[in-house]
Amino acid sequence: MSDLFQKAGMEESAPRPLADRMRPQVLADVAGQDHLVGPDGILTRLIRAGSLGSLVFWGPPGTGKTTLARLLAHETNLEFAQISAIFTGVADLKKVFEAARERRRMGRGTLLFVDEIHRFNRAQQDSFLPVMEDGTVTLIGATTENPSFELNAALLSRARVLTFRSLEPEALEKMLARAETIEGRALPLDETARASLIRMADGDGRAVLTLAEEVWRSAGEGEIFDAAQLAEIVQRRAPIYDKAQEGHYNLISALHKSVRGSDPDAALYYLARMLDAGEDPLFLARRIVRMAVEDIGLADPQALVIANAAKDAYDFLGSPEGELALAQAVIYVATAPKSNAAYTAYKAARALAQTHGSLMPPKVILNGHTKFMKQEGYGEGYAYDHDEPEGFSGQNYWPDALGRHSLYEPVERGFERDIRKRLDYWAKLRRERGQ
Repeated sequence: MSDLFQKAGMEESAPRPLADRMRPQVLADVAGQDHLVGPDGILTRLIRAGSLGSLVFWGPPGTGKTTLARLLAHETNLEFAQISAIFTGVADLKKVFEAARERRRMGRGTLLFVDEIHRFNRAQQDSFLPVMEDGTVTLIGATTENPSFELNAALLSRARVLTFRSLEPEALEKMLARAETIEGRALPLDETARASLIRMADGDGRAVLTLAEEVWRSAGEGEIFDAAQLAEIVQRRAPIYDKAQEGHYNLISALHKSVRGSDPDAALYYLARMLDAGEDPLFLARRIVRMAVEDIGLADPQALVIANAAKDAYDFLGSPEGELALAQAVIYVATAPKSNAAYTAYKAARALAQTHGSLMPPKVILNGHTKFMKQEGYGEGYAYDHDEPEGFSGQNYWPDALGRHSLYEPVERGFERDIRKRLDYWAKLRRERGQ
């Protein structure tokens, strides 16, 4: 029946939301994803090479994942088919796959876009593997969740993950300007209210257009809204900033640096600013966890425990009581001894691993599972530390071609003082034992 309406042109004349009417028709119109569709973007290069392959689009809502999938189908001359994991069962998947097979027999490929792909269970995700492998479908799965945690390893090994970014204010402003051109009228907001609307959208292109549509519907002839009136109209609170209009990133930077600088009063002030502005408390909880591991580390191992506990407390209590747990965690991390030794050591370890490639660990610490491996010397001469004096063998664990490196250098603050003494003692034992 819907096909009949479409052929008669009735569907085109039906009311459509602004976000739908503004859906980009070419890749160049996709906002805020230049790393994917810009002149040197990943997808631009794949299209140019004529080989798309299966993909997973990972990113927040309203960043163009569905739109881009549609455009890719057009660019690659594939039939576009779309399903949502929320409404699709096993029987539905079989029908979709059979339709794709039929198209293939007719000489036409299928780009299958699966929205919320992380909602499928493992068995359902596995059902995609055969049709991906034999080329029946080119799969594009969209997810707002981390694919590493939510998607099967087998599926991920057959698809490339592309990250979509939240839209920057400049990209949202361009969308509003384009909307004004399409509507043929200016958005009835003063400069402060316009900036406030962009902040309300929080990087979501669909949201900024929906908000704009609400404003147009509410405006009388010649009426111009200020920020307070805007908040009343859309029933969404804009972040409260001072006259300099400091943004989200400025405030979170100020909070983090106040913690790093051991100023609990300033840290509490910026925490309160962000909460008062309507910031997502769980975003703040994640940032406090980051502070604990990046700026405190093992100088106070309890900091990570406290930060995680604050996140759990907020989940349990909700607002406003849960916000006190975040304040307590901020005070703790701000007053804790500071060290970035673990952070620095990890970066150095990553650089070392990437520079030297797949070096073999020394055979002495490898398990000889087979007779051949034992003949090759795997595990030969391994010293079991618990049987050694001081519970420490001092054995070499580094690849022979690399030799020992010193990566972790604890500071003389907090618990890392004790770690420093321990490491110095073990180094002394190695020297004495000629290790």
